[in-house]
Amino acid sequence: MFPTLQSALDDWAHAEPILRGVADSLAHDAVPHARFHERDAAAPLPRAYQWADGSAYVNHVELVRKARGAELPASFWTDPLMYQGGSDSFLPPRDPIPFHDAGWGLDLEAEIVVVTGDVPQGATREQAIAAIRLIGLVNDVSLRGLIPDELAKGFGFVQSKPASALSPVLVTPDSLGAAWSDGKLSGVLCVDLNGQPFGRADAGDDMTFDFGTLIAHLAKTRSLGAGSIIGSGTVSNRGPDGGPGKSVAAGGRGYSCIAEIRMIETIEAGAPTSPFLQPGDTVRIEMLDARNHSIFGAIEQTVTG
Repeated sequence: MFPTLQSALDDWAHAEPILRGVADSLAHDAVPHARFHERDAAAPLPRAYQWADGSAYVNHVELVRKARGAELPASFWTDPLMYQGGSDSFLPPRDPIPFHDAGWGLDLEAEIVVVTGDVPQGATREQAIAAIRLIGLVNDVSLRGLIPDELAKGFGFVQSKPASALSPVLVTPDSLGAAWSDGKLSGVLCVDLNGQPFGRADAGDDMTFDFGTLIAHLAKTRSLGAGSIIGSGTVSNRGPDGGPGKSVAAGGRGYSCIAEIRMIETIEAGAPTSPFLQPGDTVRIEMLDARNHSIFGAIEQTVTG
């Protein structure tokens, strides 16, 4: 019927009601089925026509610049940052993260992603939201040690952005109920590092640019094909006083990447102390619903090298 998710996205008007019917039948045990084991799942889209990652949480960008003594341009609050990532390979959610060189600064980035249908050039924010077909999570792996030299060239990321890992499950917006509203997903994004809580940021808080705005930004000068993946950027919350947030251990919401805690350490103490990922480290990224059930399944990756 639809051998791949991409084939369903290419013919969504036809595929969506059929797949919804299959889902309803499975939910009511009306058809024979085997148990789904998320540990065995590949990436829902192992290859995609497009992967563009925004920076919806300007708090994260502001911290990055503050740590190196740079002011945040006023335009960053009105004009989204976005880069074009490599979409030819998305890691399965349980695949290891390759480690190559300690100087490369291997980091995790826990984010929300959406997958679109066809989006026409010049689409409005409202048209962009209506084009969102699926929602999920991503670990947008970054090599922090390589980023400064690439940015200094004035052209963007290439070597500093290896393959990312998608959550085992992507869901439709309506299945999220009130958690999905006006182009934003609300809910705690749980990030664990080596079995300990590292991040508990709420994806609906401090999101400067919703997904409709991000998609419309990308579609300003070109149309987007069905199956385009758009990322939120690192989910990041401010502290209650409007300043940098605290770690989970200190009673805060923590962080969705190691770079952010290193930025705060630099701001507060003059130098970072938290190390980037090393061989043997394990990262887990997940979001739970009100009944404490996993919505997208877990991304759980161990660094190997």
